[in-house]
Amino acid sequence: MDSIAIIGVIISLALLIYLAYKGWPVIAIAPLVALVAVVIGGIAYREPPHLLAHYTEVFMTAAGNYIKNYFPIFMLGALFGKMLELSGAAQSIANTITEKLGEKWAMLSVIITGAILTYGGVSLFVAVFAVYPIGAQLFKKVGIPKRFLPAVIALSAFTFTMTAIPGTPQIQNAIPMRFFGTDVFAAPVLGLVAAVIEVILGYLWLSRRARKAMAKGEGYGEHEETFKDLSSSEHGLPSFQLSIAPIVIVIVLNLILSKLVFPHTDGAYLEDYNTTLSGVMGTWALILALIAGIIFAIITNQKRLGGVIHPIYEGVQGSFLAIFNTASENGYGATISSLAAYAIISGAIIHISSNVLISTAVATSVLAGVTGSASGGMTIALTTMGDQLIAIANQSGISMQAMHRIAAVASGGMDTLPHNGAVITLLAITGMKHKESYPDIGMCTVVIPLIATGAIILLATVGLQM
Repeated sequence: MDSIAIIGVIISLALLIYLAYKGWPVIAIAPLVALVAVVIGGIAYREPPHLLAHYTEVFMTAAGNYIKNYFPIFMLGALFGKMLELSGAAQSIANTITEKLGEKWAMLSVIITGAILTYGGVSLFVAVFAVYPIGAQLFKKVGIPKRFLPAVIALSAFTFTMTAIPGTPQIQNAIPMRFFGTDVFAAPVLGLVAAVIEVILGYLWLSRRARKAMAKGEGYGEHEETFKDLSSSEHGLPSFQLSIAPIVIVIVLNLILSKLVFPHTDGAYLEDYNTTLSGVMGTWALILALIAGIIFAIITNQKRLGGVIHPIYEGVQGSFLAIFNTASENGYGATISSLAAYAIISGAIIHISSNVLISTAVATSVLAGVTGSASGGMTIALTTMGDQLIAIANQSGISMQAMHRIAAVASGGMDTLPHNGAVITLLAITGMKHKESYPDIGMCTVVIPLIATGAIILLATVGLQM
């Protein structure tokens, strides 16, 4: 009976991946394929499946809780990104980096541009929109096949700046704070090691692949595209210094608040809200830092923005699809985790190794793959297994700092399987197909991050936990 129930979970996941690959909206199909696993599980154990109860009380409750906890970060991140985009700041940053590095380093220019934007708090979805026109024009000028552009953008936005570099305000680095009582700068050395591995291996893979293709005579290719060049607008692009300032504000203020201000604040009153200061101060610091960056961008770019209402409206609208996609995937994962088959799977994961760091990495990466979401998979893994993992870590003398960083980096491994929402969005924006670009995306966002995860697990195991 157990094997049938587990097969039901596998069938459900296969359907989710296949339908997402075919372009079906995750928001619509996630609850349907989750209920497939519920039905098969009910048949396996000869129990009524209670489909409506699973949908309204499990799926929707989990999706709603995810929105409650993380919507402010999604919304403010999208607002911040929209301010940079519509003011021309994103294009100014990209142009400056490209001019400084030159055409020879076209791929590296795109990687650095995306990295600066996402590390500054710009949503990875927004970063894709902002970086793509610059990257496409540069690739076309140099003659690099366009099929490599999605992977280059993915490397810049979906890997080291999403989970590894200390202080990144991306949601994947914020989620572990609530469980481990840490902040976004947790285990900085481990994070930097993972980031270096991901950048170097990713760049070497892509540059080698592109050189081989170009040596065979392959060029950019024939693609119908239109680019919005803001440099020709009435007020032109802001200077690089003015463009980068909001990003610096977000990074510095987030660091000051999370390290120097909130840790020394009396949070006793939070008992009335059933939480603790350590559980919320990381989120609060990030919220305030993003608000400050948005206000600065508005004040210094009023004429370029042409008013505040339109950018705010577009930013808020842009955050909806991102968070509802992720929340729906989180609801899918929660539904799967409510089944008896999941208890068998999670038990196997918890005891897959005597090393709690390996168990943590496997749990977050596997569930990120199941849900097609790094943040959704990590939330489910830490919600359902977190207490056990923390208890084992405390017994083993493993710091919560190391647990935070390894969970974050591991979540950025199997999350970007073909059904991942960010991958589908990236391919849609760039106008490429899975068969053309996914092999390189998968190498840079699945295989190499898993290698980086293994490396920092080894370092943390031998005593380096910072």
